Amino acid sequence: MSSANNNQDHPSFFTQISTRSRSINSLLCVGLDPHRTELNLPHDADENTASSAAYDFCTRIIDATSNHCVCYKPNAAFFESLGHESGVSTLSRVVEYIHARTECCVLLDVKRGDIGSTASAYAEACYDGLRGEGVTLSPLMGWDSVEPFVTGKYSNKGAFILCKTSNPGSNDLLSLPLQQNQTLFEKIATLSKEWSDKAASITPSSSSTTSDPPRLGLVVGATDPQALAMARKAAGPDIWILAPGVGAQGGDLDAACLAGLNDEGSGMLIPVSRGISRADDPEKEAKRLKEGINKARKK
Repeated sequence: MSSANNNQDHPSFFTQISTRSRSINSLLCVGLDPHRTELNLPHDADENTASSAAYDFCTRIIDATSNHCVCYKPNAAFFESLGHESGVSTLSRVVEYIHARTECCVLLDVKRGDIGSTASAYAEACYDGLRGEGVTLSPLMGWDSVEPFVTGKYSNKGAFILCKTSNPGSNDLLSLPLQQNQTLFEKIATLSKEWSDKAASITPSSSSTTSDPPRLGLVVGATDPQALAMARKAAGPDIWILAPGVGAQGGDLDAACLAGLNDEGSGMLIPVSRGISRADDPEKEAKRLKEGINKARKK
């Protein structure tokens, strides 16, 4: 079973993603979003009741999908909103359950973005506290907001940085043109490779027998295939892309795969949350999604 480990000899986050993807022939990432509306709770449910329901909700999905899933992506906000006493502890229990019961690693969807000691504290909380192998980050404060998550004792960890997200408002900033004849999101895509190389130069990976695998990936919405293609071109073939938006947000799976996959038909994870959690049979839906993604990979 999977286990979190901060030892630099442990396979890196993106090595684990690649290995797991090949071994089960899947690009499916399963989101765990225990929103109160998903838990069928009474309006006056207390914190312990809500947390217990959230744990049961997540473990049910994990048990149903583990044969088809590359990694799990619990959204920290939904756990934190359960209450200050047991919300985060419930997230920790869910992460422990994933490591104990599956061969999947954990991508903590936290979208952190700060600098200095604050960024280091966030990294410690995510990796040493919650035992995740990867995180989502906002890169807009620059390299020093990302560095603590992928260097030093966390050199075997990984992060997906927000590049061109699936919400309509992402165009307000991320699509703005820059003087270098590129958009802001294309610049972020370019930086994912540059920063990965920089992280490797600071703390080389002792677990890699060849080149150090990238430590950063990109979040690019499946709702914008043109942006996916542009981000892939800017980042190159080795950077993994997390492409939310298929299903509830209306992203076209075939178009997203055509735009975002690398030449090997890989390098992209498709996260699905509500499409699985709301299905009558989550296992059957996860299998259907995995097979649908694989069909799109062949086109």
